[in-house]
Amino acid sequence: MEPVVLGGKLVSGLIGPLVRKLFVQDGPGADLVDRPVRLSALVSFRGEKRTLGEKEVHRLAERIVTQAVESPGEPPFPADEQEAVADALARRLLALGDLEMDDVQAVRLGSAELARQLRHRSGFLNPQPLSTDARHFLDSATEWACLHILEFFTRRSTFVARTLVEQSRAQAELIAKADELIARTPRPDARDAAFERRYLPYLANHHDHITIYGIDLRDFPDRWPLEVAYLSLEATTEDERPSGLEPRGHPPATPGRLPAEEALAGGSRVLLRGDAGSGKTTLVQWLAVTAARDASRIPYVLPLRTLIRTGPLPAPDGFLAAVGCPLTPPQGWAERVLAAGRGLILVDGLDEIPAADRHRTRDWLRSLLAAYPGNAVLLTSRPTAVRPDWLADEGFRELTLAPMRRTEVATFVHRWHEAARAPEYEQPLLDSLRTKRDLARLATNPLMCGLICALHRERRGYLPTGRKELYDAALTMLLARRDRERGMGAELGEEAQMELLQRLAYALVLSGRTEMDLDTAEGIVERCLPTIASASGDATTVLRALLLRSGLLRQPAEGVVDFVHRTFQDYLGARYAVEEGHLDVLVSHADDTQWEDVIRMAVAHARPRERASVLRQLLARDTHRLTLLALACLEHATAMDPGVRAMVEAQAGELIPPRTPGDAKALAEAGPLVLELLPGPEDLTDEEAHGVTVTASLLGEEEPEGALAVLRRFRDHPGLTVRRQVVGTWERFDAEQYAIEVLDHLDRTRLSLLCTSSGQLAALCRMSGWPDITVRGPHRIEDIVAAVPEPETVTALDLRDNPEVSDLTGLLPFVSLTELRLTRCGPVTSLECLGALPLDLLVLDRMADVNGLRSLRSLTSLSANLELPGTDLTEALPTDAPLEFLSLGRNSTNTTGLRGLQHWQGLRTLALGFLSAALTATDWQAVAGLPALTGLHMDGLIARQFPESLTLMPEFPGIEELMVSSLHGIEDLSALAARLPGLRSVTLTSRPGKLLRLADFEPFFPHAVVTLAQR
Repeated sequence: MEPVVLGGKLVSGLIGPLVRKLFVQDGPGADLVDRPVRLSALVSFRGEKRTLGEKEVHRLAERIVTQAVESPGEPPFPADEQEAVADALARRLLALGDLEMDDVQAVRLGSAELARQLRHRSGFLNPQPLSTDARHFLDSATEWACLHILEFFTRRSTFVARTLVEQSRAQAELIAKADELIARTPRPDARDAAFERRYLPYLANHHDHITIYGIDLRDFPDRWPLEVAYLSLEATTEDERPSGLEPRGHPPATPGRLPAEEALAGGSRVLLRGDAGSGKTTLVQWLAVTAARDASRIPYVLPLRTLIRTGPLPAPDGFLAAVGCPLTPPQGWAERVLAAGRGLILVDGLDEIPAADRHRTRDWLRSLLAAYPGNAVLLTSRPTAVRPDWLADEGFRELTLAPMRRTEVATFVHRWHEAARAPEYEQPLLDSLRTKRDLARLATNPLMCGLICALHRERRGYLPTGRKELYDAALTMLLARRDRERGMGAELGEEAQMELLQRLAYALVLSGRTEMDLDTAEGIVERCLPTIASASGDATTVLRALLLRSGLLRQPAEGVVDFVHRTFQDYLGARYAVEEGHLDVLVSHADDTQWEDVIRMAVAHARPRERASVLRQLLARDTHRLTLLALACLEHATAMDPGVRAMVEAQAGELIPPRTPGDAKALAEAGPLVLELLPGPEDLTDEEAHGVTVTASLLGEEEPEGALAVLRRFRDHPGLTVRRQVVGTWERFDAEQYAIEVLDHLDRTRLSLLCTSSGQLAALCRMSGWPDITVRGPHRIEDIVAAVPEPETVTALDLRDNPEVSDLTGLLPFVSLTELRLTRCGPVTSLECLGALPLDLLVLDRMADVNGLRSLRSLTSLSANLELPGTDLTEALPTDAPLEFLSLGRNSTNTTGLRGLQHWQGLRTLALGFLSAALTATDWQAVAGLPALTGLHMDGLIARQFPESLTLMPEFPGIEELMVSSLHGIEDLSALAARLPGLRSVTLTSRPGKLLRLADFEPFFPHAVVTLAQR
């Protein structure tokens, strides 16, 4: 929506009075104050003068959003996102009370920077992913509100007086600091600032465009402004796992998602993976343009394919010259920028350089980061170019660009047709994407969406179905167009252009690169020209015609040629290899992941006999990946020798069904075709059924309908691991559809339903009761209670990562609640109100100190991973509670030790986690005073870090069960074993990635059954 239109929907007459309610009004006769006022003292929803609660702030935000939506004209965003936008706006307004600044400082910041501060303070992760239009409205509404906030500050009677006082003080401090700075440091070179005033606008203008494939077919420009065409996608990362010291286990956490453009928030280091056409390079452009316009950091856009071509990878002073920037910086400027930690280093296309060059690229990055720490760094790559954790030692976090959701595809289609001025084709295409599975599975990234839109419009509603057919049609469309007004000297037909392009593509495929010198390209064209009768002109003229007219070839820098996208290079190279009979050459490179797409496309182009030969050779190599590659090739083989197809399916049958989660992940890499081959659940073991559901889950975002069809078959499966997998993959599917068709049919026994978004909470209302619910993210307790149709049926509730949890009285409608887990929640004011619930188990993990714990008299199980007050456990824990299980971890015993533990005479199991201090003889004496104790759980850290604690341990003949977790395999447990003569059961759990050997531990426990659990 245009800013002028949006401003009309947020007019001052509407938003101003609402914003003023957020602040305490001045009383009559305001006095002269000698200092500014903290924002936390001005807001009306904090402190002693509180007149609003958080509910009222949410209502104010809802009124602002509602008035904007209901005002005349085009709505600013889809109607179904109104609640989520209002919730996000409320959280930003509430963040005013958390800002560490005063009113004078806020005015100095300005409305845009104040809005950015509120955005960061409230957090990036929305409970429900918002569309691009909704995010744009939210950011605009926040900045508009900040404009009124600052105006309110400057109109207060005391502000001017305080400002004068503050200015006088600030002037004096500034003079003193300036004198000290001049004495200590030389005067900075003013040329740096002058150069940056030229460089940043140049960079923003240079990268402020994007090509949307197919939009340039007729009378439209081939370059759109980036801010118009950019589509915000999401990145995913694996979240942390639960600790394992709790009395009952939980299914693994689902991956977290965040807007991809916010991946570098806070100046981190990120390795971003994404498939071809997923938007990696466009994201690099967006980050560069945004940073340049905000002047928040100095961006350097470094495409690796260009850097590798120029020779040794450049030092900072050579960054601009290496990418062809015409501006000459002052000597040493880049080094000064990076030394100050002001740089944004955007390294694009790790997968587009040969494998041998990737190692020296890593060495170059390591040297750069060691010399200049503190800068933000983004490296992009295709998923399989390098192994996982390739840069983990350098502190890089790995993110993956997620496939486009249905809502993002719809947004892309709308914008494409709006820009193409072809609205009549928009709705028919959206209908086809919803109903045709083969077409919908292709629309997973901006590249393919653009091609589909262009083909649909160019062919007036007709669309091909398969991947090869789609590229065939796209190439015909691009190569056959004419624009005689350009006055080209050479006239090349479609076949002639195809012949030249595929030879160039094959040369690049063989070299393992994605760029070639212009001279090399001209040489290839020159050798090909005698075979093309329709070509006129020399090689230079013909190549220039290809660059200007084909829409596939481009010149990204002086003297360099490449294809507009790697996908076209692979497709055309495969076609030429088939025509020239070079299939054996392709197969010889099958071990290289860069050749996977080339081989799959070659099978699509090949004749049946050639296809059979390729597949036989892949099977003969008898490797896991190549068997799956052969299976993936079947997708493109329309005609195939039945015997060869049977061989492929038989060899793949050894992988299907998958027996382990690792096998399932490898199988999923073969793509959605696997979904048609997955059996079951009949005649499958629990392990095989679990593997099948893992595979289907991993393919859920790529092929939601097919994956849903597989998982729907397992909704009545009795196996616990299968049911946990089925319930844990909810986030990959449409929340309501998955809830109705799968989740509502599951046996709930020992299952916890995880809800992270507002959409999932809304879908919860559509299902019959879930007794065990986990809610992660910033959701109000009132909203959680409202999402449960029958709160009295809930017996277990797990709240995680929720800063909205403060007053726990909102949980009282859960009258049957016996288990409550609170992890990273708060600030919780008091636990005392929970005494009205029949709580049996309570977990408090990584929270601030809370009051009222001693009043919970019904607890039999308690886990505390937070520092307990007092010098004795009886001062912190409920003395009247009949505790049978107690877990103490992290800093919980810093001041109390285990003193007073003997008070709970009925304690049967004691778990000791990440203790920060060694256990003393006094602590063990308290344990010895527990007559009913039969189980001891310990973290391996105690044996590694405090081995003397085990030597002080007295003999405990009554302990029959021992569990030791997080073992490295180097711990000496002999002292522990000697003091537990009555052991019958020993369970040892390794740290992730560590392998334990049973033979190393069994001799310590000759009379007990020893079990190893590898993680």
